[in-house]
Amino acid sequence: SSKQRLNRMLNSSHDRKLLALMDVEGFDPKEVTVTVKDGKVKVLAEHKEEHTTARGKEYNYKNIVKEISLPPGVSEDEVTYSL
Repeated sequence: SSKQRLNRMLNSSHDRKLLALMDVEGFDPKEVTVTVKDGKVKVLAEHKEEHTTARGKEYNYKNIVKEISLPPGVSEDEVTYSL
């Protein structure tokens, strides 16, 4: 499962500065936004699809929102992220 995979990645990471891992599989990188403000890292992933079928239009929507507080002593400008 994706949760087990994330746990393996987190446990195998030797980077002690790693704050979090998130599974954003199924989202295009341009659909993922990361902001750092007021001592928090906010991750927003949003995906919208529209399909026309014989029965009409179908819409699919999924999103993930996660907010993580920075540990004490960590400056907002020290935060980096990668997809």
